[in-house]
Amino acid sequence: MPDLSTIGLFAIACLALTATPGPDMLLIASRSPSQGRASGLATYAGIAAGTYCHALAAAFGLSQLFLAAPIAYDIVRYAGAAYLAYLAWKAFRSDGTAFAPVAGLPRYSRSRIFRQGLLTNLLNPKMALFVLALFPQFVRPETGSVAGQILLLATVLNLIGLVVNGLVILTASRIGAALSKRTRFQRAPQILLGTVFAGLAARLAFGGQR
Repeated sequence: MPDLSTIGLFAIACLALTATPGPDMLLIASRSPSQGRASGLATYAGIAAGTYCHALAAAFGLSQLFLAAPIAYDIVRYAGAAYLAYLAWKAFRSDGTAFAPVAGLPRYSRSRIFRQGLLTNLLNPKMALFVLALFPQFVRPETGSVAGQILLLATVLNLIGLVVNGLVILTASRIGAALSKRTRFQRAPQILLGTVFAGLAARLAFGGQR
């Protein structure tokens, strides 16, 4: 299993990821002001379930791949580094932040809201690519089950996501108003995320040898 320092570094990466606005956060921020905190939590529950689905797919696929071809670990590692570098480039070039909720969302039951959060996450190819790119950096096949390590990392990601998105649920409308008035801070999330992605890409490419 990953040691505490590895989990701590992974948690920092997760915090940078979850604190940056994206489709999942925008959906939560859109539901919460108009339909209440419970709807926001139901949305996040669906998103968290989707994260576990991505993790399970990656866990069993990577487990079999690493056992069948040990060199595949390095291939996945370098491919992940390239993708993270691309994400860093995209983050630095992005000029949008948009915490603003999407207007006009219809009211649904909690179960439907949960399913919508789940499908939003499952149908987001960037989430699948992110799991495949980031998780292998923190997995060490020689220390135990690859599937167990990936599910542990997914749990860490979901717990941090619950804290961050819980704050969004509680303060969604205020966040949008505050950021819209502080134009000098509009690109701060992109700069933070780009820096983290670039650092992770370098670590994955040059410091991830087993």
